[in-house]
Amino acid sequence: MLKMSLSTEPHADATLDITAEVCPMTFVRTRLALDRMAPGQTLLVLLRGAEPRRNVPASAASLGHAVLAESEDADGTTRLWLRRA
Repeated sequence: MLKMSLSTEPHADATLDITAEVCPMTFVRTRLALDRMAPGQTLLVLLRGAEPRRNVPASAASLGHAVLAESEDADGTTRLWLRRA
């Protein structure tokens, strides 16, 4: 997984904002969004907090999805790019 700067962010086919969600709903919402996408499409997930930052990428990877990149905004929001398997 790459740590990205704002100027090198990957293209996203869809964006999911789960900054107000807590685990386990963070990954439930992420999984539902990925399930609605075509294989190879990229999902940008906006999340906040240490637990979702650990669990969402690990859970996505365990289902075969690719974790492409991650960056953190000044306000503490993490941007996570996932490619659907």
